[in-house]
Amino acid sequence: MAANSETSEKRFSSFREFYPFYLNEHRNLTCRRLHFAGTALVIGLVITAITSGNLAWLIAVPFTGYGFAWVGHFFFEHNRPATFKHPFYSLWGDFVMFKDMLIGRIDR
Repeated sequence: MAANSETSEKRFSSFREFYPFYLNEHRNLTCRRLHFAGTALVIGLVITAITSGNLAWLIAVPFTGYGFAWVGHFFFEHNRPATFKHPFYSLWGDFVMFKDMLIGRIDR
């Protein structure tokens, strides 16, 4: 039987518990900046879709958001995006990290 060890399948009972883990997965400044840029573009795309009435803009949202984030993880952070195991908390974490970077709580 294998020794008792912490697994990569950590379970979180709340977003408050998850967010420090999320930030730890985003220590690289370039990765965080790519997340910030991707999130800003996603917000812009959603606003454009709503104000123009052209919902086709929404097609670009996942490609833009995940594209920037995954480049940051695979090429700069060198880890797997948390969204693979914690999709909802990760999406929420991205917007909270964006806000924290915007107001200066996290280096950008």
